[in-house]
Amino acid sequence: MARRVYTGIDIGTYHVKVVIAAQGENSDSPLSIIGSGTSASRGMRHGYIIDTKEAARSVREALERASSAAKVKVRSARVGLGGVGLDEVRSTAEISLTQSGGIVTDGTVERVLRESEKKAAGKLVNRTIIHAIPLEYRVDGAKVFGKPNGLQGTKLAVDTLIITMLSQHQEDLIEAIEAAGVEVDGVMASPLAASLVTLTKAQKAAGVVLANIGAETLSVAVFEDDAPISIKVFPTGSGDITESIALSFQIPLSEAESLKRGGVTGSDISEKRMYAIVSTQLKEMYTLVNAHLKSIGRHRLLPAGIVITGGGSGLATSAEIARAILKLPSQIGQIGQLPRSSSVDATWAVAYGLCRWAFAEDTSGSSHTLGEVLGGAFDSLKRGFRSLLP
Repeated sequence: MARRVYTGIDIGTYHVKVVIAAQGENSDSPLSIIGSGTSASRGMRHGYIIDTKEAARSVREALERASSAAKVKVRSARVGLGGVGLDEVRSTAEISLTQSGGIVTDGTVERVLRESEKKAAGKLVNRTIIHAIPLEYRVDGAKVFGKPNGLQGTKLAVDTLIITMLSQHQEDLIEAIEAAGVEVDGVMASPLAASLVTLTKAQKAAGVVLANIGAETLSVAVFEDDAPISIKVFPTGSGDITESIALSFQIPLSEAESLKRGGVTGSDISEKRMYAIVSTQLKEMYTLVNAHLKSIGRHRLLPAGIVITGGGSGLATSAEIARAILKLPSQIGQIGQLPRSSSVDATWAVAYGLCRWAFAEDTSGSSHTLGEVLGGAFDSLKRGFRSLLP
């Protein structure tokens, strides 16, 4: 019997990354990567598509490389949504339990979540809800620890984190994937997809911020009590560091990129001057993260600190500067449950996380973990994001 394969597609500003994974030889083995492929992104800016045909060509190239390595034909995939079009809004709703005889049922939980989405609708002009994640339930004003199902009361309330995407950006992305010959099985916010393979349950329970430094965007996902409590995307990235180096030393961008990565030897540009430029840009990025943590009341209150991923995580001073600015423990993220010989690093976290999501959904059976989470092919996580956490 052929193994089921799962495909994740991460379309970034500089690169498209495709991961194809399959379950190991026995049910206890972790999901293993059997193929990966990358291509230069075309038709993209700040994480959104400006030329669908060019973007589709880039996706097709990455898919062909991954398919060739895995020796499988890809017909469908999960897709990560990122870029500056990603945003969040909070919503609170309350319903009466009269119809259910004063008992919280699956139906009443569904109803209060739908009500929270309706209340947020007025703030979501030209935006599509990707995920609606319950942060806290209350029965008659008392906080519920865990699921409220089965409790008695007169009113059920919920506080919800609603993650949205600009509708046009999402439609363009799906169009580009389908133009490359692949059906989109589902979409997930890229920071959440990355978290599935870079953060541990202990980190998410204690409180942690995952920061992905991309080429043109810096995305932040904050977790507490095993659930995401905030997502934010800033229009700055490692490309800004490259441009600062190019302008400061009046050198081509290609040379500036190599210098940033430490790839040019014999240069007359001193390490001290390079350090100053890179440090200044990184400080500005982590200052944005720090301000966001202050705005949500989590400044210096995340015991698991900050985990850094993305292309910018490879800069030598990144973790050190993050620790100094945020006053939190800091580390460079790694993908868990992969063999040491794997060529895939944390920059592939989104694509591999999407495979992990598909695999978890496929193997959840009748345990009501992921089947209840997904509200439709493109609705993704409508309820209980916690069931996806490792």
